[in-house]
Amino acid sequence: MPTNAPFPIQPDLTAVAIGYRNKTLISDGILPRVPVAKQEFKFFKHNMEEGFTIPNTNIGRTSRPNKMSFSATEETESTRDYGLEDDIPQADINNAPPNYNLIARSTEGLTNIILLDREKRVADKVQDYTAYGTAYKETLSGTAQFSDFANSDPIEVIMSALDSMIMRGNIAVMGQEVFSVLCRHPKMCKAIHGNSGDVGIVTANAIADLFSLEALLVGAAFLNTAKKGQTATLARVWGKHLELIYRDRLADARSGVTFGFTAQWGSRVAGSMPNKNIGLRGGQTVRVGESVKELICANDLGYMIKDAVA
Repeated sequence: MPTNAPFPIQPDLTAVAIGYRNKTLISDGILPRVPVAKQEFKFFKHNMEEGFTIPNTNIGRTSRPNKMSFSATEETESTRDYGLEDDIPQADINNAPPNYNLIARSTEGLTNIILLDREKRVADKVQDYTAYGTAYKETLSGTAQFSDFANSDPIEVIMSALDSMIMRGNIAVMGQEVFSVLCRHPKMCKAIHGNSGDVGIVTANAIADLFSLEALLVGAAFLNTAKKGQTATLARVWGKHLELIYRDRLADARSGVTFGFTAQWGSRVAGSMPNKNIGLRGGQTVRVGESVKELICANDLGYMIKDAVA
């Protein structure tokens, strides 16, 4: 990032912004952050057919081998700036309890909201049913939904979905409501614990191991959907759906293949500056932000099971 920015970036507050994490947020595990050198960047979208089409490889005694060529579409995107500010009156700073840093606390709070906003953006992209190919999505209803313990078969549904993917998904993403049902499903308990399945509960790691996945990511975050000034109405960020995704953490904007990634320009920044227009004695304005762009670059590497539970 430029060092001559008009807004002072303070190392101690930047450390707070970078270090603070809400454990219920999973967006970085789905669309991993990839550093880019500039705000505007390019990335390659490869032709899927090229990796699966076999030409005639037979060579006659005096013939030359058949030729192949590989192509890619170069796409251009730009990161977007996301940030928030908080005005703190100097009187509040002067009257704060000993060892209580109002600026650091504000930085932490702003960071939490910025990350929650990112979680919502990623959830909206990943749970967009129209973003998946026709062969890589399905909607469950009635007795097929996992919440019908007597009739549904989540193992069959998930295995069939994984087997249909051109590159088998290596992570599963689901909302808390889906996981709460799946971890108590009799067929899951029976398969993992080897019992009758009548009573029991299984862990996320056990489910991941059952399906040979690297991870199972459970979205448990809440957000307030009420308008400002109204009584809070909390709703889940992640819905009643399940996604199977092929994720490659080593892929970046120029090489590798993965369902999606997040381009990040520079580091998350935070700082404060004097503001004479706050109250009688002035105060400090705290600002936290980051420059990112979430992208789904290979939607054929994902499979969505919509309405997995009722």
